[in-house]
Amino acid sequence: MADVTVTTASVPLRDRSRVVTWEDPSVGAALARELTGLDYLHMIADGRIPPPPIATLLGMGLGEIEPGRVTFTLDIGEHLYNPIGSVHGGVFCTLLDSAMGCAVHTTLARGQGYATLELKVNLVKALTVHTSSVVAEGQVISSGRRVVTASGRIVGPDGTLYAHGTTTCLIFEPAPNKR
Repeated sequence: MADVTVTTASVPLRDRSRVVTWEDPSVGAALARELTGLDYLHMIADGRIPPPPIATLLGMGLGEIEPGRVTFTLDIGEHLYNPIGSVHGGVFCTLLDSAMGCAVHTTLARGQGYATLELKVNLVKALTVHTSSVVAEGQVISSGRRVVTASGRIVGPDGTLYAHGTTTCLIFEPAPNKR
């Protein structure tokens, strides 16, 4: 193995720390069962319900919310990097899973829930800090009583496509009241 000397003299000094705090996720989860999916997401976006911890951890923000369609924003930073100097593929997957899943969530009636059954993601271009931010859009393709499919895409500020994907979600009906 060759000797390698690593120098950081050419790298500008910047704060490379991140402190993350979040609220109890069970509070939001309980409220989700009491609201329609669309109302629930609007309440998160309005700050009346705390965002899920994963959104806080990664820095994802809810953007547009309408029936069958949701966007998320994400500012790109080194904290999202993998060992080879670009955003980790799992971040792409998490961002698309969130956008597509929330698009499905907008179609839910009060008390309904969903779970991702399948997630397919195609990474088409690396993301680095040279792209300041991206938007992920999720859009419902087909909505049945028990199964909903959605598509998604991640694009940069100039419209460059970084990834696209599809998901299949299973819809859960409200649990009957036990007396």
